[in-house]
Amino acid sequence: MPFWLPILLGTLTAVGPVSTDIYLPALPEMEQQLGSAPGTGSLTMAAWVAGLAIGQIIVGPVTDRFGRRRPLLVGTLFYALAAAGCALSTSMPMLCFFRAFAALMGAASLVVPNACVRDLTVGDATAKMMSRLILIQGVVPILAPALGGFALQFISWRDIFWATSLYGVVGLLAVFLFLPETLDGEDRHPMRLWPIIVRYGQTLKDRNYRFNALIWMVQGFVIFTYLTAAPFLFESVYAFTPFQYGVLFGVMAVCMIGSSQINAWLLNYYHSRTLLRAGLAISCVGAVVLLGLAIWSALDVDAAGHLRHIYLWPLFGAMLCALGPGGCIGPNAMAGALLTQGRNAGVATALAGTGQYVFGILASVMFSWLPVGTAIPMGGMLLAAFLLMILFARMAP
Repeated sequence: MPFWLPILLGTLTAVGPVSTDIYLPALPEMEQQLGSAPGTGSLTMAAWVAGLAIGQIIVGPVTDRFGRRRPLLVGTLFYALAAAGCALSTSMPMLCFFRAFAALMGAASLVVPNACVRDLTVGDATAKMMSRLILIQGVVPILAPALGGFALQFISWRDIFWATSLYGVVGLLAVFLFLPETLDGEDRHPMRLWPIIVRYGQTLKDRNYRFNALIWMVQGFVIFTYLTAAPFLFESVYAFTPFQYGVLFGVMAVCMIGSSQINAWLLNYYHSRTLLRAGLAISCVGAVVLLGLAIWSALDVDAAGHLRHIYLWPLFGAMLCALGPGGCIGPNAMAGALLTQGRNAGVATALAGTGQYVFGILASVMFSWLPVGTAIPMGGMLLAAFLLMILFARMAP
């Protein structure tokens, strides 16, 4: 396997995080220029997430029928065109339409790289290569919001979408010039509706796939819980500035990326299933400590109802313990899920990816229903998620 292939696949997978994060600092400016009410810019995020969830379900069977390379070329081409459409939008509904279309097309960049990994590797080797992908794609969510905020000092939000369109063009050229076809002709499936539904059903019936994929999906709940809760907690409750929160966000992401690389090294000595369970155990301990500190802090109030102690740094350390092993949990869970899905890697990857976004949306909705002002909601949601993932790990064969 060429040494550059994980770099290429990781860069392609990063299309999702780039398109999700880089324009967020521009939401107020977008709303103002498009004559839309404050807060309506969040609809563009909803359109993007919905498009990714639907797009992955569609593109999975397509890649199992036509191979990995051609669907990725078509998807990346139309993603670049849709991003240009976002840059040219004159209203919020128009922008939401092009965001949804870009997500439908960009979904290929999430499904195909993981399917390529399964085409080329199996078992612990899959987990190791997944860990390498996380190193590449994990840098992007760290840099994208900061880069977008910095860029807005010199360019407009439309230029940010032109930049994502250019990113798509570069990805298209890279796929055309360098990415080989990884799916053999004899492993391809016909593109008919009922057989596709049957294959999705057969994939779900596979107990090994089902429980490992559920761990991967619930990881989306964990990530979105953090992304939803942490900004309010640290900026509104603990009075962090946006810059200070950006530094904290970066430290957390670096820890997750670091754990993925430690995982790749440990796979030389331990089975991926062992490392998966160890990562879940560490995360569960961190969530227990986080919830305990949050409850203790909430009970320690003065006569006016203000918190006496917020236990900021112990709480942050517990968060690192809970979230840091995510770079170990994700690759090993996906490797376990794909172990028995060699001929259905596209469908299996698409189903897991869509499920991760569904659980992510569920986390965002649940958090909006809970009282804010302490770390209790985040700690409770994380603990519940890790306990559920441990249960799935024990049920997997």
